[in-house]
Amino acid sequence: MKKYFGTDGVRGEANRDLTAELALRLGRAAVRAFPGDSLVVVGRDTRESGQMLESALVAGLLSEGARVLLAGVIPTPAVAFLTEDFDATAGVVISASHNQFKDNGIKFFGPGGVKLPDDTEKAIEAEFEGLELVEDSRPVGSAEMIEDAELRYVEHLLECVNFDLEGFRVALDCANGAAYRVCPVAFSEIGASIETIGAEPNGRNINLDCGSTHPERVAELVKSWHADLGFAIDGDADRCISVDENGEARDGDFIMAITARYLTERNLLHPPVVVSTVMSNLGFHRAIEEAGIESVQAQVGDRYVMEEMLATGAVLGGEQSGHIIFREHASTGDGTLTALMVAGIVKETGERLSALSNIMKKYPQVLLNVRSKSGRRLSKEMSAWETIRRCERELGEKGRILVRQSGTEPVERVMVEASSQRKAEEIARLIADAILEDLDR
Repeated sequence: MKKYFGTDGVRGEANRDLTAELALRLGRAAVRAFPGDSLVVVGRDTRESGQMLESALVAGLLSEGARVLLAGVIPTPAVAFLTEDFDATAGVVISASHNQFKDNGIKFFGPGGVKLPDDTEKAIEAEFEGLELVEDSRPVGSAEMIEDAELRYVEHLLECVNFDLEGFRVALDCANGAAYRVCPVAFSEIGASIETIGAEPNGRNINLDCGSTHPERVAELVKSWHADLGFAIDGDADRCISVDENGEARDGDFIMAITARYLTERNLLHPPVVVSTVMSNLGFHRAIEEAGIESVQAQVGDRYVMEEMLATGAVLGGEQSGHIIFREHASTGDGTLTALMVAGIVKETGERLSALSNIMKKYPQVLLNVRSKSGRRLSKEMSAWETIRRCERELGEKGRILVRQSGTEPVERVMVEASSQRKAEEIARLIADAILEDLDR
């Protein structure tokens, strides 16, 4: 069991859970956990705490002799790309993804821009715990800015596409986050007419009623501006939710299903496998199977999706939340790349996104976050599991239930899919109440 790392790095409320002291120690520990001389790329999103944590982290890296390349405010997938582009030992992103500004996080990439496996994170934690036990002197490292970091990343994105969007009207919500410059630039470069929201960060408005967790904002823009389609990116720009011309949000399941069929029809999906997670909708799995494509499930987290993709050879994978990995072009979820790819499919097929989305019928799904007053977490011996098993028997093959602990915040996540919204809501609330009764008794 890891002590500090969750599903996606080390997270917490900035300056309370995630302090400058912790960031400094984490930087020191990371250098010690990686073999040989360390070259580390560091980027961050637009949170007001980003500069504080960046300064502390970099101080830790430098104190252990690392050479640091600073990318400034830039998307998470851009740090992954730059880590590979500079043949760096590691990349670090200071971001709490889709969370509000008060939270922040520190997540690492290894060589090649791939998120760290559990064993490496455990090695960093071991070094972190033992720092006081080691007293030695090391040469101080150096730090320099990557002056063309954004340009390098945009050029990489444009190399991934072979189409233009002349005549297309595209609405973009950049979540007041890390992609507020690069995403509009990329779409403009291939000829799209764009309108943006969420492109005026002030350090506190990242993900605030905007971005991938609030696709209704860009949906409103799509309808009022009569756009061809829209996209909502999250704060660190590794997620993307698409919106069709009617203002209907199409999540990561739709994006994967549409892309998988597109690639299959052109004999480009080799092997015929798509990796998703246990959170993907039952309708997605049925659509993929009907298309003759194997569906492989990974645990929640795009790094686990990537691990399964590498194991199976899959070139496409992702999460319902909008982390989509195009393995031939990226080593992690990339919101801007995903948006470009979806727009390209719409352009090349000549079909509206609403029509393409008919590939799958989404089962009504309810997601509830259960947070206890006591701070306790759900354990195997609690009686709530009896309620969960009873509800599973009631649903049978007409739905499913998933209960899991969040890896990014202290909540239990309850997901229920059923043949009707009413049934899904009824069962989800029943299970949530049973869990709360256990946790707060």
